[in-house]
Amino acid sequence: MPERIAFTIETPAGPRTATLTYERRGAGEPLLLLHGIGHHWQAWEPVLDILAAERDVIAVDLPGFGDSDELPEGCPYDLSTVGSVLGAFCEAVGVERPHVAGNSLGGLLALALGREKLVRSVTALSPAGFWSEGERRYAFVTLRAMRGAARSLPVPVIDRLSRTSAGRTVLTSTIYARPGRRSPAAAYAETLALRGATGFRQTLAAGGSVRFRDDVADVPVTVAWGARDRLLLPRQGVRAKHTIPGARLVRLPGCGHVPMHDDPALVARVILDGSGA
Repeated sequence: MPERIAFTIETPAGPRTATLTYERRGAGEPLLLLHGIGHHWQAWEPVLDILAAERDVIAVDLPGFGDSDELPEGCPYDLSTVGSVLGAFCEAVGVERPHVAGNSLGGLLALALGREKLVRSVTALSPAGFWSEGERRYAFVTLRAMRGAARSLPVPVIDRLSRTSAGRTVLTSTIYARPGRRSPAAAYAETLALRGATGFRQTLAAGGSVRFRDDVADVPVTVAWGARDRLLLPRQGVRAKHTIPGARLVRLPGCGHVPMHDDPALVARVILDGSGA
């Protein structure tokens, strides 16, 4: 069952309390999992038990997403601040320098943690931050449209759509290559998570000027990209490889932007290989 933990963070207004929700399973070296914008820790559910067979897995709802609280008033949702919050969270749950895997926004955060040498290894699945300006605008327009649709649809309509393969395609085809495979319960829950994400606007605004241009040295890095990613196009993986020359670049055949659901076994293997299993 998910847990909630409150801990102290430093803010421009002084020490404040942050409260995050997380799911923890398994045993072994710690592995922190970071979801994308508008999602929740359950994005990792298809791979959690596979990973937990070899890792102490901690899947967290990022601030302002899922069941985690918003950041305290006055705290920006930028990489530096959210990275510091994640560092304080790890300390609060008794984890030092975990492996980290992230998807989309979570992949960008994972690389930022790796750049600061706060983690043992990084696996970034379709990470944000390697876009051209045109690609960024396209992704942001698409994300705002998804958010707008989730907020405008009445909850009973979301429930009805989630119960059919065609309806799940309507709700989730932007991020999955095989949306019909999603369970009705999962499609319903993640649409509600997008609808209720209190940190969405601030996070998207903070990402408008983000480009990841730094190498991540002395930390093993894997960058993996879904071959059918329709949100952050696969060519951005080549840019990531140029930026981080030592990274292992992996293609995920048949996978969309959130590949954990499209091919759980492949994604789990990529993460475990990237974290030294």
